[in-house]
Amino acid sequence: MKKKWTGERLETFIYTRDAIDHLHRYALVNDYIIGKKVLDIASGEGYGSNLISKTAQHVIGVDIDKESIEKASIKYKKNNLVFKIGSAEDIPVETNSIDVVVSFETLEHHDKHLEMFKEIKRILKPNGILIMSTPDKLYYSDKRTFVNKFHIKELYKDEYINLLNLNFNNNQLLNQSYINGNSIIQEDNSSQITQVYTGNYNSLTNLNLEPLYLISISSDTDIIKQKTTIFSGYNIVEEEMTLRLQKSNSFKLGSFILSPIKKIKKLLK
Repeated sequence: MKKKWTGERLETFIYTRDAIDHLHRYALVNDYIIGKKVLDIASGEGYGSNLISKTAQHVIGVDIDKESIEKASIKYKKNNLVFKIGSAEDIPVETNSIDVVVSFETLEHHDKHLEMFKEIKRILKPNGILIMSTPDKLYYSDKRTFVNKFHIKELYKDEYINLLNLNFNNNQLLNQSYINGNSIIQEDNSSQITQVYTGNYNSLTNLNLEPLYLISISSDTDIIKQKTTIFSGYNIVEEEMTLRLQKSNSFKLGSFILSPIKKIKKLLK
């Protein structure tokens, strides 16, 4: 059966920039979740919650889509992992029961931002941590003249900072950019954009590496601050190239020509 991707929720058969960006965010989470009780809001397909469960004590994946929750519950079966149906503004979790809340690319899919943060504060323990990401409307939409049909309310950086400061005492703001199959997450600096050079033997030029996404680490207590990290997308890019090759006409023709030889080899074994 041919798999189709709507573009709304990342699936594990997708090997594009989206996969690299998302996997980098979940890699960053590892510094905060060892032996902890974690909530993954908008868990979608469930791969992120599954990754978190490898080091966390207990993980709850929550998503508003019933079908996604049902499929995730079947695909990822672990004693320390459970999936529940729920929304960002009505989370089916007990008060003061969670050490770390993870919410990647959720905020922009609804307009109940204050309600969502109120719920997050309710379920977090007093020293709990929120790790969240969202597109920076300036770079994600405005400068690219791009409209994501699944987004309800995107935020500019200053709006996002105000929302964080309104709800948490300590916040670190990071940005995420991408170049040649690699994701870069670094501390945000509004006065500086990472400089990238390119060219060949004939000429050299520079490019502005504009960050499409904002990532925040928030708590009412002290937090471990992140330094610059890079996620190598080599494995993802390799998978994507393999899939493209297998879909090409030349590969299909070669497979057809070699199929009789393969059958003969099997008979001779």
